[in-house]
Order: sequence, then C-alpha cells, then structure tokens
Amino acid sequence: MGIDSNKIMVEWLFLNFITMRKIIATCALFYANGPIHLGHLVEAIQTDIWARFQRLRGNTCYFISGSDTHGTPIMLKAEENHEAPEIMVQRIGQEQLHTFKRFLIHFDSFEPSNTEANQALVYQIYAQLQEQHAIVTAEIKQCFDQAKNMFLPDRFVKGTCPRCKASEQNGDSCEKCGATYSPTELIQPISVLSQTTPILKKSEHYFFTLSRYEQFLRTWTAEHLQNEMHNKLQEWFDEGLSDWDISRDAPYFGFLIPGTQDKYFYVWLDAPIGYLSSFKALCTKENLNFDEYWQHNSATELLHFIGKDIMYFHAMFWPALLHVSGLRTPTAIHCHGFLTINGEKMSKSRGTFISGDQYLAQDLNPEYLRYYFAAKLNAGVEDLDLNFADFIQRVNSDLVGKFVNIASRSASFINKKFSGQLANTLMDQKLWQSFVDKAETIATDFEQLNYAKAMREIMSLADNANQFVDQQQPWTLAKDPTRLAEVQLICTQALNLFKILLIYLKPVLPELAQKAEIFLNVAPLTWQDLFQPLLAQQIQEFVPLMARVDAERVQAL
Repeated sequence: MGIDSNKIMVEWLFLNFITMRKIIATCALFYANGPIHLGHLVEAIQTDIWARFQRLRGNTCYFISGSDTHGTPIMLKAEENHEAPEIMVQRIGQEQLHTFKRFLIHFDSFEPSNTEANQALVYQIYAQLQEQHAIVTAEIKQCFDQAKNMFLPDRFVKGTCPRCKASEQNGDSCEKCGATYSPTELIQPISVLSQTTPILKKSEHYFFTLSRYEQFLRTWTAEHLQNEMHNKLQEWFDEGLSDWDISRDAPYFGFLIPGTQDKYFYVWLDAPIGYLSSFKALCTKENLNFDEYWQHNSATELLHFIGKDIMYFHAMFWPALLHVSGLRTPTAIHCHGFLTINGEKMSKSRGTFISGDQYLAQDLNPEYLRYYFAAKLNAGVEDLDLNFADFIQRVNSDLVGKFVNIASRSASFINKKFSGQLANTLMDQKLWQSFVDKAETIATDFEQLNYAKAMREIMSLADNANQFVDQQQPWTLAKDPTRLAEVQLICTQALNLFKILLIYLKPVLPELAQKAEIFLNVAPLTWQDLFQPLLAQQIQEFVPLMARVDAERVQAL
C-alpha cells in the first residue's frame, strides 16, 4: 500500500499549528575589545543552529546579541589605542558583526550596550529596584593602585587564591578550584596595570540586595538550569549569598548612576539589560510588541546560551534583577564548556589562539567549522576540543564523502540521461519512510541541544542512502538502454533521501542548503517538506556543493 504523504503533512501541520512558539534566543554580548575567536564562535554557532532549527520548524525565533562595551578594560584599551572608547567599541563591534556574518550567523538584532536606549532601560530598572528597596549603600575597602591613581576592577588584580592557594589567579574567581571571592581576599595581590602592590582604600558603593532573594533563586535555579550548573550553584547557596556591588568609581567607561557625580554602574548590570535594548531595537524595526515578550507573565520563551564561566551572573544576578524589576525571567539558561585546540587551552604564545578572521583568511569554508562544532556539541558543559586531524577527517568523510556524494553521484544520471527530469514515483517507499520516521528523534536532539547525537543519526541515514545506491549500481544499469527507467527511479529515490538529509542539516549548513535548493529547483525547504517526496520535478544542473578540506590550509592555522 502506498504512503499518503499529503495526509502525513496535514497531520504534522495540525499538530504544530496549535503549538507554534514565540522565542527569544540570546548568546552573551561580546566584549568589544578585540576580534572574535573560535571560542566565541562555539557559542554563536550553537545558538544560531538552534534558532535556525526553530524557524525551520515554523516557530518564531529571534536571535539577539550585541557588543558589551563598558568597563575599565575598554577604557584602558581605548587609551592605549589613542581613541575615544565610544569610537573604539563602535569599530570593534562592527568588525565582530562582520566576522559573524561570514560564519553565516544570523542575528535578528545586534546592538552595543552603550546606546541611549540601553541607558534608558538601565535607569528605568534601577528606579524600580529603588522603589522595591533593593538598593543599599555601604562603605567598602577596595584595592587602589597608587601608581595609576585609580581603583582596580576585580580582573586587574592577581594573586594567590585564598581557598586553594593556587597562584596567578584573578581577583574575582579561581580557575583552579572555581571559588569566587573579593580581590581584597587575595593573598599577595598585585596590580596588573603597574605590577605594584595595591593599597586598601575606602569608598561608598551601591549594592543590590541579592541575599533577600535567596529563596526565590533556590526555586528558580532548580527549574531552569542544567543539572551540573544547578549543583554548582548549591555551593554558593551553602556559603550564603552576598549583596551584589553594582557600582564602580571614576574613572570608568559606563553609565553614571543617577544622583551621583563619580559613581558608575558596573558593566555586569547594564550588559544583560542589553538583551532588552537589543530586542527593543528589533521591535521598533519590525513593529513587535515588546511587552508581549518581556512582561512578567509573558507566554513567550526566553533562552540564554552562555559559557560556563559567566553562569553566576546569568543564573543569580540576572533572574533576581528581572524578578524584582517586575519583568519576566528566562525560560532556560544553557551553559557550554570552553574550546580547546588540539587538547590545549587557547593561547597566543602557544599559537592556539585563533581568530575567526584567521580561519577565514586560509579560505576555509565556515560550514566546515559549523558542522564540526555541531558534531561535538551536546547539552552538557564539557569542554569541546578542536582537533585538526579529526576536523579534516570528519568533514571530508561525513559531508563530502557521505552527504554530498549522494547528490553528486545521482544527479549526473538525471541530468545526462533524463534531461533533469525526476521519476513520477518512488522506487522504495519503505526506505523513504524510514528516513522520514527519524524526524521527531532528530528534532528532539536539536531541541535539547544534543547536536552530536543528531549528526550521528543523520550520517547513519547517509550511510543507508549510499548503501542503497551501491546496491542498485545505476552506473551499470545505465549501459543497458532497456533499463534506463530503473536508473531514473534509483536516482530519484537517492535524491529524495538527499533532500530529507538536507532538511535535517539545514540549520547547520545554511549556505550549502541554499545551493542545494537551487539545484533541486525548489523553494526554501521547511520541516514540513520532509513529508512530501520530490517527484516529476525538473532539477537544475548539479554543481559541486562542497570541496574537501585542504589539509595544508588547516596546517597554516
């Protein structure tokens, strides 16, 4: 009995129509003091794939990010460059966005955090915090660099960790044991700027009363975080939450705190509010309802994709800030691990610090990297290693040797023997159905960020498709004029299996998908196109969709 593909598609449309989602997906704002490196691209690519998958399924998904433009490091970098910080962050932000575009990362909105719109939102939220009596002041002692005549931000003090005694640790957290602390707790502190020992100097600061919202945060984090991250946060809960210092002393590049002359908002207060202002810019452009997405009882979804190193800010300060301000909190926060290169941390001195532009300068296809990251990413927070030997082998084997090979070996017969015309029916509907039946499994993998599992499923299907062609041997049958009809059926079948795999891979390989859609002579493919075979269709001349990785270009990195 034949398959009623129209019935399958109608059922899919009905099931999805009643559950269409509206989503904001964000990755962390990118600090505007240097180029985008491959570590940044892990997060951006992970989020971009997820957002593209949601759109492919018919959901509304806006991908939001921007430039994180404030803070002492920006101010000092601008001084070093002999330019105004406003000019520097604008230039670097545009350079970063250009790099992202070349890696096929599509932001619906990408805004810097030093805009007037963000400042207005920061002041609005700050006023609401004051109304809720969530802001207090206190005199504190801070590290002060007498040589530079300035208070030192946390990351500009290094010393020995007060917990595990590891040396050369930052002023806010230890890379060895994961402890967080104040720079004043460091043993033998040293100023990064002058290499002198800072003194302790008093200053009045503004605090957000985070400790008052511990019970809210305990409940919230249990429901919205990965298990590993939730378990990590228990350590901080057990130690007891401290109120959060949201102010910094002049000189500082940032927003002045209302009612003060020399106090500025800490960058980690205004940076996440940049998610709101970036989305608000999109609302103005697309005539969207801002409150529909950000009001307290919003039925939309908000998902943050971040590195595990900034989890504390996003899982503690940020939801508490939103909660007290009367805004909606995130639906979920997904943390990922760090990127290593051939098993080593990214390091300029070791030659393992690679920028996105350096990768592109070797004329390496950005979709190689998109696929490789997808093949390694899962829902956990383990570090991801970019092993170049594995990179070359996996891309050449999976994408060129398996996936693209299905189309290249079949299209030539359709183009040459049948004037580009596909057959009117499928040769093996059971095989076609087995590919379609994987739709929900693969969709679940994408949805749950188990990209590596999805890629394994897809490549297993690609193996099946190639095995089908190998068994049927159209190159042998094509020599017999009486069996040409079989050749058309075999190649039509293979191209339909290719089309299904193309849809599954489209969030990962958007540019290749666009080329393949032109070759198949179809409109941009969506998820529902899985359920309708491509028959009696005129296809275009096949052009190579992807070349093999040039090992010499990889070595040049």
